[in-house]
Amino acid sequence: MFLVRKLMPLILTLLFVFNMGGAAVAAAASQPISIYLNGVKIKSDVAPYIVPKANVTMVPLRVISESLKAKVGWTQSTNTATISKGELKLMMKVGQKFALVGSKKVPLDASVQLKNGRAMVPLRFVSEQLGLVVTWYGSVNTIKLESKDGSSSLKGAWISTVYNLDWPSAASYGNAEQQKQEFTQMLDELQGMGLNAVFVQVRPSADALYSSKLVPWTKFLTGVQGQDPGYDPLAFMIAETHRRGMAFHAWFNPFRANVDAKTDGLAPNHVISQHPDWIVNANGKLYINPGIPEARQHIIDVVMEVVKSYDIDGVHLDDYFYPTDGKFDDMATFAQNNSSQIANLDDWRRDNINQFVKQLGETIHKAKPAISYGISPFGVWRNSSTDPSGSDTKAGVETYDDMHADVRTWIQEGWIDYVMPQIYWSMTLSAARYDKLVDWWTNEVRGTNVSLYIGHAAYKLGTTETGWNTADEIINQLKYNEKYPEIGGDVYFSAQQLRKNMLGIVPLLQSYYKVGVN
Repeated sequence: MFLVRKLMPLILTLLFVFNMGGAAVAAAASQPISIYLNGVKIKSDVAPYIVPKANVTMVPLRVISESLKAKVGWTQSTNTATISKGELKLMMKVGQKFALVGSKKVPLDASVQLKNGRAMVPLRFVSEQLGLVVTWYGSVNTIKLESKDGSSSLKGAWISTVYNLDWPSAASYGNAEQQKQEFTQMLDELQGMGLNAVFVQVRPSADALYSSKLVPWTKFLTGVQGQDPGYDPLAFMIAETHRRGMAFHAWFNPFRANVDAKTDGLAPNHVISQHPDWIVNANGKLYINPGIPEARQHIIDVVMEVVKSYDIDGVHLDDYFYPTDGKFDDMATFAQNNSSQIANLDDWRRDNINQFVKQLGETIHKAKPAISYGISPFGVWRNSSTDPSGSDTKAGVETYDDMHADVRTWIQEGWIDYVMPQIYWSMTLSAARYDKLVDWWTNEVRGTNVSLYIGHAAYKLGTTETGWNTADEIINQLKYNEKYPEIGGDVYFSAQQLRKNMLGIVPLLQSYYKVGVN
């Protein structure tokens, strides 16, 4: 289901982009087109362009093919281009409305063209034949090309905005230009490490880093909740991320109402102010009660406001469901909102989260099927001592029992596109070994249509916890992941530790990801 969902939007996107009409073509043609291949910007002495009548994007033949290690030939006497890779052989001729793929004729939307002495070929055709996945970011005229051989795996970083941890800095409050500069510098640094995606926290405390009709502006932009920062940070961040050929995932803290129990300073349209009956104080932190259907729908509405209004690549949730210790004052809600007559409180809580996860995914994909929807749960589902099918761990927290996150069901039912467990322990910590947890999660997704990405604890580098006295720990984890084809990528928490180059992690990542190596 996930594969179908991913391919169909790609096809629709290609049809839309490469068959644009009229004004859209003229507008696109007036701006330069940037191309990124597996996260690296492609340089060309002949700029890509759109053929007005055919509405087809043309790109230099040699640039694309050589980047993919394909052999290229050009016969001047017949104006014929050839591309070969493995058993594949393509032949295209100037003025000819078809290409030869082996001995088979395949129609072309536009013929090969010569421009400034360079052969230009239709991007969609070449991409399909050479095994590329194409994403078009129309607002910034950027094309992202990704190969399917693993070199385009997800390589991301979480960017926390709560407490101004990663961005923006508290010193930038009210200064839009400084915030913009900080963000673009961060993107450049992350991309320079080999990363190709960011997961940006757009809802830190039931508020927003964008102009919303449902929730107030976050205080982490100006120091005052509800105060307009003078620009649209989310629109800016998406544009700059896409301009670099990177993916932008909007990260939501679903049920966090506030980081503490203080209510002074909250905007009038904050959920705590408007719906105090939805709020539960759990250990000095305010939560939106997942047991109230209207509260769950409110959060779905908030997420969908972003989905419908912004060109994001994904919706990402963390594990902010119920508190980790399971202490939550919701007995009255249990009695009032239990139409299924679930007898056990814990089962009822899990059902609340299950309903939310399922409904949110359905709503997202109905509106925009191309958007990737995933969740990053705590790294231990259950210990084997609690459940024989659990992992060989002795963790003090279990996501199924404490956060009431029934991740196994989400995977088996295909409610999410990917799962990104936070495996925040080293290869040598006996209570929760990284390798054993990777083994367990890989087995959980095997045979399903749910992708697996791994969350890594960059924030533990240099701490006294077992195994984190060297940055080689991260590299060893990446190398261990190589044994599993089910693992589609890695994401680091968080950006600031990477940017600080803790224990020399940056050159190690650059070497592992072969940054600058053609």
